[in-house]
Amino acid sequence: MNKAIILAGGQGKRMKADIPKPLFKVLGEPMLEWVISACEDAGVSDICVIKGFKGEMIDEYLNGRYKTALQAERLGTGHAVMQAVPFLKEDDSDNTLVLCGDAPFIDAKTIEEALVIHKQQKNAVTVITAELDEPKGYGRIIRTDKGISGIVEQKDANEEQLQIKEVNSGAYWFRTADLIGLLGKLTNNNVQNEYYLTDTISIALAEGKNAGAYKSENPEIILGANDRKDLLELNNIARMAVIDKHLANGVEFICTDGVIIERSVEIGVGTQIQPSTILRNGTKIGSGCIIGPNALADDCTIGDNVVFNASQAYSSTIDSGVTVGPYVHIRPDSHIKSGVHIGDFVEIKNSTIGEKTAIAHLAYIGDSDIGKKVNIGCGTVTVNYDGISKSRCVIGDNCFIGCNTNLIAPVKLGKAVYTAAGTTVTRDVPDYALAIDRGVMKVNEGYTLRKLKKQ
Repeated sequence: MNKAIILAGGQGKRMKADIPKPLFKVLGEPMLEWVISACEDAGVSDICVIKGFKGEMIDEYLNGRYKTALQAERLGTGHAVMQAVPFLKEDDSDNTLVLCGDAPFIDAKTIEEALVIHKQQKNAVTVITAELDEPKGYGRIIRTDKGISGIVEQKDANEEQLQIKEVNSGAYWFRTADLIGLLGKLTNNNVQNEYYLTDTISIALAEGKNAGAYKSENPEIILGANDRKDLLELNNIARMAVIDKHLANGVEFICTDGVIIERSVEIGVGTQIQPSTILRNGTKIGSGCIIGPNALADDCTIGDNVVFNASQAYSSTIDSGVTVGPYVHIRPDSHIKSGVHIGDFVEIKNSTIGEKTAIAHLAYIGDSDIGKKVNIGCGTVTVNYDGISKSRCVIGDNCFIGCNTNLIAPVKLGKAVYTAAGTTVTRDVPDYALAIDRGVMKVNEGYTLRKLKKQ
């Protein structure tokens, strides 16, 4: 079985944060997750992650999905891979991929095609490379008729070598058995006193083994983040790549300012995404919608022909033909059924809103089940919390809830119930009834005159 080793022990001091660098996020996902998903998409699922600085945070993030090994001291890339030797020895019959956990744009196509070349050329090691217009700072690939002769770092390159634009990505395919042997022959006889994985190439060639290089069509596999500016650039690249994908699939963008769409999001043909819209965590949006401006949907399913304007929704379902907003907050576990209209300054939490119901403005609906064709008046509140526990309200089909109605849960309103404005409902109301709560209004004449005279 092919294996993968992902190097994720870096601290990233220039990030100025106390977390491992591979856990910094690009488009809502840790860079480490981008690398893992590339492996998975390429069919490489036997993975060991090399952890170092704050390694417990890597363990917590992976939550047992993959094996880890600790690099207690940072003594170079070769030393990091050495920590995975027990993992390699579990099955050394195939090949091993080595990747950097902070280079998020490695892709499955590159991994797969590099493996094909690796096998065809019967290489002990195959370096994955890319060609850059501005290769400054990267190790240059020195090619020969038979493969490659090595990698020359920027500081060691002569004038001719500095003109080479093919550079090392830091990703490799190895024959697993060869990798185990080569790691055992690495030395730290260099200025940094570190064990370099790149030295495996010269060792392999000295032993008469083949070493080759596969040049990826994707130059972005080189990119990583050493500081916050680099991380911002990675986010910008990823953001536009996702937008380009949706444009190709028939999604409309009139302006991309402030638009952030995570790569797990699905959007139907003909939907328009307006400025300052954020779509996260596998949100699925149907066709013909207008989403935004200033909208956020996180882990939601949204049907066709929905208008979702200047509002936020989390872990909820919005069926087709719904209009939402502006300034609506839909909290988790809510289901907004087809044809519903929700207007400004409405909050919905853990509730089902039936077909063609209208909640036009200024209402709180929590822990409630509302039927079809209900009208919820301005200022209505479902009083779902008594200070100890939450209870539910049930409102039947065709009800008319008057302005400033308080429904004290648990309470059930039958079919076509009306409540008068200002009513507080404390017990169930049967079908076709009117609930009215009217105290005796008192008028104290001359009150304000007397009050003003005292000032």
